[in-house]
Amino acid sequence: MGKVLSVLYGVVCYGIFFAAFLYAVAFVEGLPVPKTIDSGPVGAFLPSLIVDALLLGVFAVQHSVMARPAFKAAWTKIVPKVIERSTYVLLSSLALALLCWQWRPIPSAIWTVGPGPVATVLVMLSYVGWLTVLTSTFLINHFDLFGLRQVWAYASGKETPPQGFHTPLFYRVVRHPLYLGFIIAFWATPTMSLGHLIFAIATTLYILIAIQLEEHDLVAVFGDTYRGYQKRVSMILPWMPRTKA
Repeated sequence: MGKVLSVLYGVVCYGIFFAAFLYAVAFVEGLPVPKTIDSGPVGAFLPSLIVDALLLGVFAVQHSVMARPAFKAAWTKIVPKVIERSTYVLLSSLALALLCWQWRPIPSAIWTVGPGPVATVLVMLSYVGWLTVLTSTFLINHFDLFGLRQVWAYASGKETPPQGFHTPLFYRVVRHPLYLGFIIAFWATPTMSLGHLIFAIATTLYILIAIQLEEHDLVAVFGDTYRGYQKRVSMILPWMPRTKA
């Protein structure tokens, strides 16, 4: 029964993640959903800025702190290890849902590109960013990243083998294509409001900080193999040359 429940829990957490991810795409892109980054009642600038900053802070702290090895070591004394990743995915998805739900729009226009080829290119580029994000998760093992591999291995009575180091496709030209995809998706828009700009700046800064934390952990796991990778491949801008290891 415990194995069945762990798989069910993992599947439910994954379903919540996927729903939150799809809603986040619509939220940023301004698609027809109940709430987008620029829709909803408009309040005074300062209270809106404070609320938005707090929402971004909740997501950033939850997303980064729970991903650290020291936190995982303590957390798995409370939560069974087999569902640790699924629980992380669940809480991340809820933090994202909270952000989309409570976000305060600040609609002042920073730039607006009227209908035409340039606007079309910007929209298409943003979708390329989202597609890069999703594709990158499958390149590194989508089902491990979102907890399904762990619960399935447990239910099957197998040990979850550790992830090896590999650099498929996008990872041969940039170390963090998933983060690059997010940056593209957040910045490529024909209509940039002040609220959207604040969102894009804050998330980009968070990504740059998160990369440093993540790479510290990767060096601790893979040692010189990852250090060599850092020397060969650019962190997030694929056109930045690197020295050969």
